[in-house]
Amino acid sequence: MSNKDLNTLFDEAFANAQIVPQDSVPQDVQLVLYGLYKQASSESTNRIHYQNPQDLINAFKLNAWMQVKHLTADEAKEKYIEIINSLLKERNL
Repeated sequence: MSNKDLNTLFDEAFANAQIVPQDSVPQDVQLVLYGLYKQASSESTNRIHYQNPQDLINAFKLNAWMQVKHLTADEAKEKYIEIINSLLKERNL
């Protein structure tokens, strides 16, 4: 798959993610999607912006991103697309 195709599919998946009701997606899946999105869209895949460790929500987000740091941006895009397509299919959207 060419980068242009992958980028187009990723953009479509991101737009489709807005269709899926957030409360219907388990929080652990939401965190995985967050991490994959950050990894896929990060210009520098080695830079992580550390936020206040006292902020529990941001700590979970940071952890989700750290879990996928081993992926390339393209791999993260592919996984993100797979999960969004699966969610759409499960919910018949």
